[in-house]
Amino acid sequence: PSHQSFFSLSPSEYGQSNPNPLNEGCAKYRFMPIFLWQNGLNSFTFWQEIGPFYSPIRTLRRPRIPRRKSPPPRAWQRMLSGRRLDLLDPSPMDVEIGDIAHGLARVARWNGQTIGEHAFSVAQHSLVVEDVCRELSPDLSPEKCLIALLHDAPEYVIGDMISPFKAVLGPGYREFEDRLERAIHIRFGLPPVTDAKLKKLIKRADHISAWLEAVQLAGFSAPEANEIFGEPEVHSDKKLTPLTPTDAQAAFLDRFSAIQKDLPA
Repeated sequence: PSHQSFFSLSPSEYGQSNPNPLNEGCAKYRFMPIFLWQNGLNSFTFWQEIGPFYSPIRTLRRPRIPRRKSPPPRAWQRMLSGRRLDLLDPSPMDVEIGDIAHGLARVARWNGQTIGEHAFSVAQHSLVVEDVCRELSPDLSPEKCLIALLHDAPEYVIGDMISPFKAVLGPGYREFEDRLERAIHIRFGLPPVTDAKLKKLIKRADHISAWLEAVQLAGFSAPEANEIFGEPEVHSDKKLTPLTPTDAQAAFLDRFSAIQKDLPA
């Protein structure tokens, strides 16, 4: 029998209204192998006649749904003031002293491993360091006092990293901290980079404060603290008592306001 009979059959015989026998879902397509065997069509004749219509890939392929791109990771933090501080590129316009004081008063020194009902906060530590700086250098200008008070201000965002962990993080941590410090200094009209002489003074005061904290609050004996941190150049008689976060925040803001009043207009 002639293979033309395959194409001469009425679509209605296969329950289809579409005259294309190879349309998607066509009943005739399902029985094509049997029809070819019964009518003796060879493969060349088959592909010559219906090849242009046959596309199993097109027939079976599902509609392509575009993939939804994942949003980039968030690199900013919303502060209680409403500011959004970009952590990768901090702007001085997004720095507020209220956010700094609030954050530092709730960041614990020594990873919170201090005696007392409350942690010894970075805000309180900053007050001690600024006070020791004035004791070491009585003629310290208000501007330098403010720099000393804000020497750990970046920690209101990144927290207080203990020295061993800073060593593990490497130089990338220091670069990130420096960017935040520059933004904070510019916000309050201070030099973006602290000069070497003042930085050395702050480091001396920071060492004295750390020694006092280690011995009075963190469980170190004086000989042990001398061995690990080095004996301080001046033995201060300050007595440290951890303040509540609210009191530490208020004391930090009070000292900031007092220094600002002494700054030249």
